[in-house]
Amino acid sequence: MLGRESNGALLAVENLTKHFVVRRGALGWSTGVVRAVDAVSFDIPAGSTLGLVGESGCGKTTTSKLILALETPTAGSIRFEGREVSALDREGRRAYRRAVQAVFQDPYASLDPRMRVGAVIAEPLVINADLDAAGRRRRVAELLDVVGLPERAATLYPHEFSGGQRQRIAIARALALSPKLVVLDEPVSALDVSIRAQILNLLVELQQRLGVSYLFIAHDLAAVAHMSRTIAVMYLGKIVEIGDADAIALEPKHPYTKALFAAALPIDLDRPREEITLSGEVPSPLAPPSGCRFHPRCPFAMPHCATEEPALRPESGRLVACHLY
Repeated sequence: MLGRESNGALLAVENLTKHFVVRRGALGWSTGVVRAVDAVSFDIPAGSTLGLVGESGCGKTTTSKLILALETPTAGSIRFEGREVSALDREGRRAYRRAVQAVFQDPYASLDPRMRVGAVIAEPLVINADLDAAGRRRRVAELLDVVGLPERAATLYPHEFSGGQRQRIAIARALALSPKLVVLDEPVSALDVSIRAQILNLLVELQQRLGVSYLFIAHDLAAVAHMSRTIAVMYLGKIVEIGDADAIALEPKHPYTKALFAAALPIDLDRPREEITLSGEVPSPLAPPSGCRFHPRCPFAMPHCATEEPALRPESGRLVACHLY
């Protein structure tokens, strides 16, 4: 499949699907199914970054929860280092959870305010690593140094730090067990603009230094383009375009991708951009449109877009799900 590296991929996702049954009333009758993630496929090679973008409710966070084993897939496959995650035994699942860590949007909400920073970072080590107290202290000091914080930070509480510093603490905790993949779910969207670049640059430096892979989920398209080797664009649970980050950022092909980047700050000021304005709201995932899910909002929609669902097909060095191509 074009744009995928199934051979040797650290993480290989194939037709990943998650549907939630909606129940209402005293008897809990089923009233429908939310198609949060629908047959999504992508790979993340070792030491690489996949950027996942789309409007709120498109399925990005559900995808991250599936990869973090916080949700169970309805269908599809997640393979990590060639092994099917759903088929792992108890010890294999423990090893998977050690190898796949996460950094979330709000660093304050993800850090226990009653624990000192040293204990916050050491918590994964207490549960999963065979280290004595002195060994844990050395590891915490090393991790604080890696994320650019002084050793004395270990004695303080999270509320004594700025938002950017708290996100550095969250990153240090995520790296405590030397993971191979880190899921970054909107890691800079809660930070001041002046701090975002510092955290993004830190993440790039850590990837170069440690060889860790990232699944980078964000609304900030410039950040995604800066961080990612590959970009996947989601709409209503489906990937509508996936390929090289620079190609998609500079020359998007799918009308939805064009609209996303047209609404963002320009990445290349010298390159004229096609202005596309979307009409209407994102349809409900309880009742997604037939055919192409984007067709009710697409300025280029044709009659058969309403009845025939487009497949991801090669176009200009990436995959695009659109009848225009």
